[in-house]
Amino acid sequence: MNDPLASTPKPRTHIGWRLLALLYDFWPALALWMLLSAAFTLIYYLTGHGARQNIAPFSALQIALWLACWLVTGAYAVISWRRGGQTLGMRPWRLKVLAADGGAPSWRALCLRYAVATFSSLLAGLGFWWAWVDRKKLTWHDRASGTCMVRLPKK
Repeated sequence: MNDPLASTPKPRTHIGWRLLALLYDFWPALALWMLLSAAFTLIYYLTGHGARQNIAPFSALQIALWLACWLVTGAYAVISWRRGGQTLGMRPWRLKVLAADGGAPSWRALCLRYAVATFSSLLAGLGFWWAWVDRKKLTWHDRASGTCMVRLPKK
């Protein structure tokens, strides 16, 4: 049986490089979350809730804010992966997301990758840590989406 990921460049990415990229990508994501929070706070203020009241915990508006943060982070990741295979955090460590055939992944595969990675993160990163025991160093989101992350050679 042929391995669809066998044609991708080597080496596959070790979990340590992935975690460094995630740490780096936290900062642009945080900036996006701050912009969204400012927009939500402005809307809350303009709808007559006063300048000194916070958005109530677990209110519909706060849940909408969390969902908007998750969606904008997903858009950042998926668009970055689709445009060049890399987010800002992946570039310094020469990491790249590829489809099983070595080409650019589809939008559907990338959205699935983000959703499964989110699920994995909610389980204390279990799907990421899986890469330590996987023979091909694939995470749950790699396997579910038919993608892989590779480390590019130095230029």
